[in-house]
Amino acid sequence: MPGFFGRFFRLSMHRLAFALAAIALMLGSAAHAASSYAQTRYPIVLVHGIFGFDSFLGTDYFYGIPGALTQDGARVFVAQVSAANSHEVRGEQLLAQVKNILAITGASKVNIIGHSQGSPTARYVAGVAPGLVASVTSVGGVNKGSRVADIVRGVVPVGSIPEAVANSVAQAFAAFINLGSGGLGLAQMPVAALDALTTEGSLRFNQRFPQAIPAGCGSGAELVNGVRYYSWAGTQPVTNLLDPLDGPIGLLSLAFSEPNDGLVAACATRLGKHLGDYRQNHLDEVNQVVGLRDWFSVDPVTLYRQHANRLKLLGL
Repeated sequence: MPGFFGRFFRLSMHRLAFALAAIALMLGSAAHAASSYAQTRYPIVLVHGIFGFDSFLGTDYFYGIPGALTQDGARVFVAQVSAANSHEVRGEQLLAQVKNILAITGASKVNIIGHSQGSPTARYVAGVAPGLVASVTSVGGVNKGSRVADIVRGVVPVGSIPEAVANSVAQAFAAFINLGSGGLGLAQMPVAALDALTTEGSLRFNQRFPQAIPAGCGSGAELVNGVRYYSWAGTQPVTNLLDPLDGPIGLLSLAFSEPNDGLVAACATRLGKHLGDYRQNHLDEVNQVVGLRDWFSVDPVTLYRQHANRLKLLGL
């Protein structure tokens, strides 16, 4: 009997070891699968908005997003264009960086995701060089202008003293951003940025680059000139009382009479296939400030991961 129990014990231990090995193998396979979740065919390029940066004093503009995408298998690059300038100037800067990325990676195209003014910046590149772009995604993009920009332009008329003062302050702020982010040497023209972000300025830009802009508040064309277009946006200006910038964003939201993220009306963000509106303000859309957001809404990082997976499944 002791021999029987000994053999039974050894057999049980072997089976247990086999089961544990199988579980480990499955977990390893799952981890491997998760690591390729965002592994798009083409590199992903993230583009910041006005007064943005790639990384400022060690803090990412797209907070926690490049790392999450990279961990899931994506090749991610964060562009740095002028903190304050026109869509065209920023677009030319981005185009040069896209060409460098293609040379470095050997890829033939890129997937561009632009936040705020990063959207028209990306649209410029897709408009002048569609063969280099697989997709453009707008996140809270200023695609039809901003009521806030309209009000600011009304307060600082062209050629006025208030405009000169505001321009000097904005240039100093842009210089500070450049100093902390390594963007020295980039041309800064805050007035050009302001004009570009007004409703009138956006209309002029859209006449040159109408691709995927919907006529109303719905979706636009998903595929134009071989480039796929997508968008999502926020519609909740105040989301976290611990966020010091929620107050100012909440005040700015009073300029609107329709759903908005504090800086851009939801309908003005639409581009291509619209993927949804979320309880996020303009900064939550890039997981700022440092991840302070609506705790009961979807994690902004999750939206980027899911979208990368969407692009992957489309072969992009």
